[in-house]
Amino acid sequence: MIKGRIAGTGSTTPKRILTNKDLENIVDTSDEWITRRTGIKERRISSSGQDENTSDLATKASLKALEMAGISPEDLDMIVVGTVTPDRQFPSAACLVQKALKASKAVAFDVSAGCSGFLYALFVADNAIATGNSRKALVIGAERLSSITNWEDRSTCVLLGDGAGAVVLTPTTGPDGILSTHLQSDGNFWNLLYSYDEASKIPEILDTIEGKPFSLRMEGNRLFKKAVVCLSNIAAAALEHHGVSSTDIRLMIPHQANIRIIKAVAKKLCIPMDKVYTNIQRYGNTSSATIPIALDEANREGLLRAGDYVLLVTFGAGLTWGASVVNWSS
Repeated sequence: MIKGRIAGTGSTTPKRILTNKDLENIVDTSDEWITRRTGIKERRISSSGQDENTSDLATKASLKALEMAGISPEDLDMIVVGTVTPDRQFPSAACLVQKALKASKAVAFDVSAGCSGFLYALFVADNAIATGNSRKALVIGAERLSSITNWEDRSTCVLLGDGAGAVVLTPTTGPDGILSTHLQSDGNFWNLLYSYDEASKIPEILDTIEGKPFSLRMEGNRLFKKAVVCLSNIAAAALEHHGVSSTDIRLMIPHQANIRIIKAVAKKLCIPMDKVYTNIQRYGNTSSATIPIALDEANREGLLRAGDYVLLVTFGAGLTWGASVVNWSS
């Protein structure tokens, strides 16, 4: 059976670092409170005039993934970008990445699934490879959440950051590759995390941010509880589907939303934290970009070897959630 394998990974983040101490000058908060409640110490914020739009970040991450995979952009059949903050309402961020890469034969489109966007995009590309409709696919998670952050809402502005990650998929008939992906959605809970039509006032110290005409709103407590249940259940389902136990997992790479959510899910799955990759302390929640950024870092740090089982698990607006089990390739 043909399936997709991850042949290369790449990631990038903006140059500007916004620390918890910096946020103390914007809203009524403290470094101690943010760290204790979220695990976040700093995040990256894109700036105008620095080639840090969503498509810019996505392109930079993609070039690194393509280089690792040894694949030319001209050989790509598909580009799928998971994002809720494209440069424009249309055309898609994927089409702008296609233009920048000169990937002339690739079909290109975006997927909107909140923070689950990367895993949804991975599912689409993997199925395209499995059916023979694609041989080489580029899957990207890229966001500029700073552009939709309400900087007067201290419960959300401390969480969010910008960045992009990418993977290249190629076909395999061996034991490696994407073994099992489970996705779910429930629109009944849309009002736990959504956008509303009102631009946020940009603080003076962040005047390089290019804001969008809408902002993010979240009901944190209810979302927290829902996330832990959904993430745990769907991860267990994905593992069971392919006959993999939690003890077989070499590394779990979860969506980096809140360290307390990550720890709660790991505990429910009986996966020790030394097998859970986290970088939330450095980047905060970058939505669709969290998993591919973390995956790339883990890969480049030498934490993954051929044959390792990797568990990817995510949760986002919609509500949407999902999990993938990957047998890592050499």
